[in-house]
Amino acid sequence: MMGWVDTVPMWAVRGIGAVEILGVLGLVLPPLTGVAPALALVAALGFAVLQVLAAGLHLSRGEVKETGLNVPLIVLAGVAAWLATVW
Repeated sequence: MMGWVDTVPMWAVRGIGAVEILGVLGLVLPPLTGVAPALALVAALGFAVLQVLAAGLHLSRGEVKETGLNVPLIVLAGVAAWLATVW
């Protein structure tokens, strides 16, 4: 299902996974603890950038159908960024 993993170096795959885990922590912990609330905004914008790059990777590999999931994820990241500024 994830054919791109075979074409990307393993360090990059692990790095993307680490960025996603840190992004989740950045979205959840600041609002819960009240410490560094701007970090939630940075994490949400990071997720948006990650999904834009993922869509670009899919398009470069000719996987147009796979970008259908990237669009709602970009929108959700935008909503999370907006919520981080209003919260």
